[in-house]
Amino acid sequence: MTPSPATPAVAVEHLDVDLGGTPVLHDVSLEVAPGELVGLLGANGSGKSTLLRAMVGVQAASAGTISLFGRPVKDRKVHAKVGYVPQFAAGGGSIPATARETVATGLLGPGRWFSRLHDPRVDSLLSDVGLAPMADRPITQMSGGQRQRVMIARALVRSPQLLVLDEPFSGVDVATQDAIAAIFRRLSQRGTTVVVVLHELGPLSEDVRRAVVLDRGRVVHDGAPEDRPLFDPGHDHQALHEECLGQEIHP
Repeated sequence: MTPSPATPAVAVEHLDVDLGGTPVLHDVSLEVAPGELVGLLGANGSGKSTLLRAMVGVQAASAGTISLFGRPVKDRKVHAKVGYVPQFAAGGGSIPATARETVATGLLGPGRWFSRLHDPRVDSLLSDVGLAPMADRPITQMSGGQRQRVMIARALVRSPQLLVLDEPFSGVDVATQDAIAAIFRRLSQRGTTVVVVLHELGPLSEDVRRAVVLDRGRVVHDGAPEDRPLFDPGHDHQALHEECLGQEIHP
């Protein structure tokens, strides 16, 4: 079934999430239209990362429903339409995969692995994020900002209709933030739906027209960014540590 133009890219209805018996999200409902660029904001511990993980099917809901392009988030067929960059992706790992190899893993599926390395989409995305000269450099030898751009390229390599990112500007320099923001800007102009967790709008302040603000696991604002309530982004409103699971969604 092909979704109609009126079908939301994301539909969250009355979502509750508990982590280890602790309620984290309470009766969260929101819709994101195709092509929207939405900023998800709130203080540390407000539930932003948990909502994002639930949105892509990494975190199970305690109650409520989530659908992507009209299909339940548990439907694996919809995962091919989603690119996901989790929090702290820039931290990297100990495996010395090159940038090209890392981006190519976003194409894993039926077929030979070697052929994926030479898929033109891989080099095209590395060029788009400004890392073509570093295609054969191990990501363990890259800066945090460079690794972040590699992971964004990996999320984009299958041309997802929905890109979901958790604090992509965290720990990277201003120049890299601007480069990443420019990528989101181009994607949004092409019709890609982008949902991004942010502490502050920063380099996206001119691009985000809708801000969804969470406080203590509830939506307290959904609308124009300039009308949002302001919280200290470094202040924990809950005594809760939201670790990124580091998991990936797969087609």
